[in-house]
Order: sequence, then C-alpha cells, then structure tokens
Amino acid sequence: MKSNFRMCLNPGNIGASFDQATLLEMAIKYGYRAISPYPKELAEMETSTISELLAKMKANDITWGSTNLPIDFRNDEKKFREDMTGLVEVAEAISKVGGTRMNTWIMPTHDLYTYNENFKLHRNRLKEAANVIGHYGIRLGLEYVGPKTLMARSKYSFIRTMAEAKELISAMGEPNVGFVLDTFHWYCAGETKTDILTLDKSDIVTVDLNDARTGFTVDEQTDGKRELPLATGVIPIKEFMEGIAQIGYDGPIRAEPFNQPLRDMEDELAVETTYKAMKKAFDLINQ
Repeated sequence: MKSNFRMCLNPGNIGASFDQATLLEMAIKYGYRAISPYPKELAEMETSTISELLAKMKANDITWGSTNLPIDFRNDEKKFREDMTGLVEVAEAISKVGGTRMNTWIMPTHDLYTYNENFKLHRNRLKEAANVIGHYGIRLGLEYVGPKTLMARSKYSFIRTMAEAKELISAMGEPNVGFVLDTFHWYCAGETKTDILTLDKSDIVTVDLNDARTGFTVDEQTDGKRELPLATGVIPIKEFMEGIAQIGYDGPIRAEPFNQPLRDMEDELAVETTYKAMKKAFDLINQ
C-alpha cells in the first residue's frame, strides 16, 4: 500500500521555535512536506517576502499544514466575542498564502455545563467560527480528546469519541468542518481501523501521530504525556495508517508527543528526531 501523506513540521508540538522562513529551511533540510503557517507573522510580512517564501515552498513541494483556531469558545460569551473580532484578520493571513486548514480541540469535561448545554454551546459558537473562516476557503478540524482519566477532571462529561464528534459536526451543518484525527485519542477512545473506514478522506482536516507510554492500560493513559510514533508500540499505528491510507487521505500529518525529553533537545535535533520517528511510521505502509 502506498500513501500520499504529507509529513508536517509543527515546531510548537515538539518544543522547538523558529520563524516562518527558518521553519521552511528546516523542513527542506530534513525532508518534511508541509509546515504550519504562522498567521501573525504572515500578516506582517512584506508582499515580496511572501512571494519568495511561496516560491521556495513550491520549488521544494512543500505545502501548508494546519494552525490553531485562536478562539476561546469554551467559556463566557464576552471572551468569545472578543476573540471573534480578530478571526477575520487571521483567516485573511492564512488565505493569502494559500493555507486552508485550522484546528481546535474539544475538552471532554466542563465544570459548569451539562452535556446538552455544552453541546449547544459548541454547536453554536464553532458553527459561527467555521462560517467565518469558510468564506476564506479554510476548513476547521475538531479533535476529540479520548483519555478516560480526563473524565474525572470536571463535574460534567462531554464528547470523547469519534461517534460523538460526528454528532456535533452534523449538528453544526457547516460543510467545511471535519476531524483532527489523533492516534492517541483514537486509541484512548477504544477505536479501531473500522471506525476510520466510516470516514471519507474529506472528513479529515489534519492528523496527529503519536504513541502512548508503556506501563499503563488504555484507561490509565493521561493526556499531555505521550511518545513519538513507534517509540513504544503501545498504539497500533500500522492499523491507523492503513485506515487513513485506505480512505485516500493525502493531507498533513504532524507529531504531537508532549514529550519532555524531546522538548529538552536542541531545536534542530528535535526536528531531526521527530522526522526519523515519523518516517518509520510512514514506511510501515510505503513498502
């Protein structure tokens, strides 16, 4: 089985920090095929600088990955409204360079809102945000968060599985909304390749590739402590990769290990180490 995945360099996920131009240089040097856009930096760039950046990306067959939706939609209305005022500027910055993806995550608990109250809040606010960025040709990926250990964090439980996230996406009714599919959350939610095969490739906005720690059952895994792909073999990554390849996914895949030893590395070494780990995962099906 062959894939057309694009390994994406997202430095914040691995504890590294680069400006946009240096990020591109790192991607070229180590063999990544996509990079995360920095909306604030891109908004302030001179037109000539952007043209040079895009030309270099094209020459090296590097495309844009996804960036975070800069909205606090989980709490009070005032903060949500304040954040929404800046969303158009962010969408414009991404759109003008050809970026098409933004993402956010769904917390599986809340202190104040019951499941139904939280569902309505997410549906209404994320629908509004998706509609805004949709006018700029940008898709919104939603990441469900799977660990059962998070369920005890707050009073009320919420979405933590693909099936529940599908219900939210359907209720939103916006054509540009899909999934951030993360191996860690897929594993913690007790899902399999069969669940992935219920999706179309257009349902996935971006993918996160991680492994889980040894010495813990699936229900004991904690968010924020993970491993690079294939570091432990706890998560059936080959099964996951086969699933997304089978439905024809050809978008960006990034690592998000929340791993302290990786964060402690010198930035360029972290980039190289992450590339090597991800390549091993890609090679599972590119044979």
